[in-house]
Amino acid sequence: MTGPERVVVGRVGRPHGLDGAFFVEEPSDDPRWFERGVHLLADGEDAEVVTARRGAGGRPVIRLDRPVPRGTTLAVPLEALPETAEGEYYAFELVGLEVVEEGGRVLGRVEAVHPGPANDSLDLGGGLLLPLVEACIQAVDLESGRILVAPGFSDPD
Repeated sequence: MTGPERVVVGRVGRPHGLDGAFFVEEPSDDPRWFERGVHLLADGEDAEVVTARRGAGGRPVIRLDRPVPRGTTLAVPLEALPETAEGEYYAFELVGLEVVEEGGRVLGRVEAVHPGPANDSLDLGGGLLLPLVEACIQAVDLESGRILVAPGFSDPD
């Protein structure tokens, strides 16, 4: 997140072709942000996607209505995100939540959410990663700022 009112959906990557198009680095899983006519915030300023296609490996390749330097953050306003279904959360909503094991042992706070080939993982720092799978995560309570996890997924030392 670049601030409480914006969510990062990618960054300007290396050029693709000669028309000003570029690969989107670290793109959101939601392809709607990389379609023609969509408005993004490029380092906080409005920019419209004027061309959109898929490059090597299916990565988004877009061109904006104005030049932007490589590395520029691409974001959308928080209110532009679609509502999540019951039991679904955006990764940025989990960062900062306290993680408590069933029985009351506090394991730490979520520092980051890492995507993985089979499942995402909660990074609690210090090398502790917890899998975002039903067997591990018992409850997420955004209002109280806590995630309850099953025992056996962390080393008690």
